[in-house]
This record gives sequence, structure tokens and C-alpha cells, in this order.
Amino acid sequence: MTAPLSDAELAEIIGREIDGAGGAIPFARFMELALYDPDHGYYLQPRPAAGRHGADFLTAPELHPIFGQVVARQIAEMRSRLGEPPDFTIREYAAGSGALAEAILGEMGADVRYEAIELNRHRRAELAARLPLARVTAGASDTPITGVVLANELLDALPVHRVVMRGGRLREVYVRRGETARSFTDQEGEPSTPALAARLAAEGVDLADGQRSEVNLGIEAWLAEAATGLHRGYMLIVDYGYRAADLYSERRGAGTLLSYSGHRVVDDPYADVGRQDLTAHVDFTAVERAARRAGLTPLGLTSQAEFLVGAGAETVVERVRTDPATDLAGWVALRSALGRLLDPRAMGAFKVCVLGRGIPIEPPLQGLAYRIAGPPAAAPGGDAQ
Repeated sequence: MTAPLSDAELAEIIGREIDGAGGAIPFARFMELALYDPDHGYYLQPRPAAGRHGADFLTAPELHPIFGQVVARQIAEMRSRLGEPPDFTIREYAAGSGALAEAILGEMGADVRYEAIELNRHRRAELAARLPLARVTAGASDTPITGVVLANELLDALPVHRVVMRGGRLREVYVRRGETARSFTDQEGEPSTPALAARLAAEGVDLADGQRSEVNLGIEAWLAEAATGLHRGYMLIVDYGYRAADLYSERRGAGTLLSYSGHRVVDDPYADVGRQDLTAHVDFTAVERAARRAGLTPLGLTSQAEFLVGAGAETVVERVRTDPATDLAGWVALRSALGRLLDPRAMGAFKVCVLGRGIPIEPPLQGLAYRIAGPPAAAPGGDAQ
């Protein structure tokens, strides 16, 4: 049931759409409205959601600059493998506060072109002030780049369909009005699209009876769009999730959908509509399959902890330690942040997926020194490559 803190106007907008759809809408549509409605959506509101001063969660770049500094080291290696092109460009989707961009540019210098893409107009104004040399925009330019495309904690915020297996039949979880005004609740029904069953079948997923899960059908569209904008180079995706065999295992019988408010996990996706974050773990098998379909080559999947170690976190730490300008408070802050970034029970368990186009596959990049073994993603025709 919707709590009083919900955005009343957004709840009314969703309610009217439910009425117009005959009484129920797919959860993916509810999530899309709750997060991205132009006037009331969670991610498009004036207040920041992420960061130390944000309302609800803290991402790795905002935790400490060392995250962006190590990512910059990996990007420098990518730039070298591309032959140091003079038009080398970094394009970051969902740039948010600009913390990642600021750390990368501080490490790599002003000769790097940086495009910060951010839907929230309030964040764009802040980005332009924080990153005067970057190109800040609501969408990618029409010119494909040679360089690196970044997406940190983006895919987990794409709308997902919720599904459940009942008696051997796949059912979808819809959203209908609740018992009180501006409240919402679940309603099961036939799948809104055959793409849900097709995705699970393509990945060899058999849900147990009663098992709930999520299917993110937006991955393909986003990968296709981002890949179109990459002429030659790399795509680096950082997010929490698993390959399909793990994501859809019975251990996750209730699914992975989470709500965040006030830096706390909330167990009701219909509470505080428009005022809380909604996320679901990323299916990296789907990412790899969509990448191949879009003409990209999956280069490796690893944990964030192993990526940071491989890409040179120790070198950055040593540089800070031996810098005369480093005081005790700064050193303690760095060590504390690094602990969280590497902790396998915390941010260290996030995954880093690297894709490429027009680049050598071997030897592996430094950040992929500890790649996760797993079955190859199926090619567009359904066969493994």
C-alpha cells in the first residue's frame, strides 16, 4: 500500500493509466513512471538521490575518488591499445553528480574528450558547473566515438517485468489499484509479451514452481543504442548482478527487486511512489547476448574487487601514501573507502563487464586479469561463439 509520503500527483498519473488500461499495467510500466516520469519521476526530481548528501544511496564514485582514479588507469590502457587516437572520447551514461567524471579527468588530464549524459536537467546544470571542459547533454551525440562508453549503476535502474511460475506456466505480475486512494498492489496475469518466456528459454532458465523473478527487456534496446554510438573502442559496465544461471537459481526464489529510501532497504515497491529508488539485479548473460547482437564482443566479466585490484588500486594507494600532502584524515578515509569497494559482502561483489569493438581481444586488459569463468553468451543465431 502506498505510504502518505508518495508523490500524490504521480500516484494519480499512475492510477489513471491503470484505469485506462482496464485495471492493471505491467510492473515494468509502473517502474518506468515511478522513476522516469518527466515531472515527478524519482530520477528526474531536483533533489539528489545519490551521494553523501543524497537522499537514498551512495555509489562507488561518490564514496571516494580512488574508484574513478583506478577506472582512469584502466581507460588509459584502453586508450593505448587503440593507438592513442587524437579524438579519444569517454562517454558516460547517467553521469549523475559528476564524481566519476571528475576523478577520471583529474587522473588523465584535460586532453581527453568527455561526454556526460544525464536525463535530469537539475543534475545537468550541476555537471556543467563541476565539469566545465566536458560536454553535458541529455542524450548521446549523433557522432560515433572512438574511445570508451561508461555505465555505472545504470542497468539496474531500467524497468523490469516481474514474473512468477505457477503450475508450470509463466505468469506476469501486474500492478492494480489498492484498497485505498493512491495505493497499489500486485495482480497476476498472462504475460504481456512472449519476449519474457523467450528470454528465459534462450538462457536455459527453468523457474521452480512459485519462484518469482524479474526480466529486464530494456537491456537490448540500451545496448543497441550505446553500441551504435561506439565506432571503435570499449564499453565498461559496472553494476550488481549475475549471469543467468545464478540470477535465476532457486536461492533467489523471491527475486531481486529492491527499494531504497533514506539509505535503507524498503520491502514495499509501492511505498513512497516517486520518492524511493527501485532496482533489480542485472542479468549479465542478457548483457553479453545483447552485446553480440549489437556487434560488440564480450571481453570479460569480473567482480568489482578483482577489477580494481587488477587495474592498479595498489599503485594508487601507494601514490597517496607517499604524497607529502596526504594527512591522517585523508589516509583513513581512503583506507575505509577501499575496504568497502573491495569487500565481497559489499561493493566488491558488484560486477564489471567489458565489451569491445574493433580491438584486440587478447591479452586481457589489466582489469580483467581475474575474469569470471562461465558459459559463453549465445550469439544472435542462438549458437555459442
